[in-house]
Amino acid sequence: MVKKVYLVENLDCANCASKVEAALGALPEVQEAVLTYATMQLRITAEDPDALLPKLQEVAQKVEPGVEFYPKDSAHSHSGEHEHHHDCCCGHDHDHEHEHEGEKVEAAHEHHSDEIVLTPEKAEAAGVEVETVQPAPFRRSILTHGQILAAQGDEATVVAGVSGIVTFTHNIAEGVQVAKGAELMSISARNVQDGDPVTRARVAYETAQKEYERAQKLVADRIVSQKDFEAVREKYENARIAYEALSPDKKGKGVAVLAPLAGYVKTCLVKEGDYVTVGQPLMSITQTRRLRLRADLSERYYPQLSSISSANFKTCYNDRVFELDKMDGRLLTYGKSLGDASFYIPVTFEFNNQGNILPGSFVEVYLLSNEIPDVISIPQSALTEEQGLYFVYVRMDAECYRKQEVKLGTTNGKRVEILSGLKSGDVVVTKGAIHVKLASASNAIPGHTHNH
Repeated sequence: MVKKVYLVENLDCANCASKVEAALGALPEVQEAVLTYATMQLRITAEDPDALLPKLQEVAQKVEPGVEFYPKDSAHSHSGEHEHHHDCCCGHDHDHEHEHEGEKVEAAHEHHSDEIVLTPEKAEAAGVEVETVQPAPFRRSILTHGQILAAQGDEATVVAGVSGIVTFTHNIAEGVQVAKGAELMSISARNVQDGDPVTRARVAYETAQKEYERAQKLVADRIVSQKDFEAVREKYENARIAYEALSPDKKGKGVAVLAPLAGYVKTCLVKEGDYVTVGQPLMSITQTRRLRLRADLSERYYPQLSSISSANFKTCYNDRVFELDKMDGRLLTYGKSLGDASFYIPVTFEFNNQGNILPGSFVEVYLLSNEIPDVISIPQSALTEEQGLYFVYVRMDAECYRKQEVKLGTTNGKRVEILSGLKSGDVVVTKGAIHVKLASASNAIPGHTHNH
């Protein structure tokens, strides 16, 4: 298998990158596809990535029109441009060696060119934080995309009970809060050819009521049989129920349409003056207390579905990683078949909306499997990327850091599994890694410059 890196253009967001990555990864010729939005780079592992490039382009265009891939320049003419002759804490003799007062360090490191000197004062000013690597339980994950939906029962569609002309009671707009039973609009058919259904129902009710009252007197005198009386009463009750169902609004202008639950107007499907028919959807109301997460998983991962128990996700409008385990989340179901014209299997969760999450949002989803013991992992923020390779910065002592390449496993959105490059006890920079990287070139922290 060959790994090849391509440059990406015309990609708008991380969610788009996730969708394109999933589509490319589903191709049988591709062993691995990694699309990183931050660097606009695509890494493909396949038998012949260059020969496969037209097909990769075609698949990507179907998911996100306009996205293009270009082979990355293979000439590494800048391989030595980041070599700097600054203090090295490895202790070797160099042309520009500077001794640290009171410090005696054994010569034990070979890759001294990746080591950086950064004083504790500068590290603190830059907000550098570290973590000691320790094996711990870790849940491997499958990265895919999905959407946030309203939970069953937390969203209702309001439909027209009669045909007629719509008149709004108040200013109704998407996002407006409504109370249960609040009048939303009225529907009147007074000037419609078929007539007003409220008027017809009222006349039928009043007529049935008179017949019922007359039958009550006659049955007492045994002029009307009990059987006939029961038939009259049934007719009266049906007329009464029909009239009450078509209850006019307080102003007597047609049939009142009431909110079936308390919540927010999600969509309004009609305008003032529109003619609607019986059963036509008028608007939808959502409570957003409980939400559903629908993840679309490539069919290639179907054998792993039985191990999935939870998920994390990240929205396009927030860098926060939401954890279903902390939001009373639960797995509802996963699909046994593919959707129409799709190679994705739906996996659905339900959870409490504790973070003001918007229904309808498209999200990156990390489907979590069961825990695996003794796994080395680090926060996602500890990673830096260069030309498709990943690095961390290991603190050697109070003033010395070393750039270390690592091989990644899966990520749950917050932490990433490290397959090689780190061992238990290593002290890794988890916050402010970019400042350590800059210190390798200038030994200065941005924002703390001085006049020379």
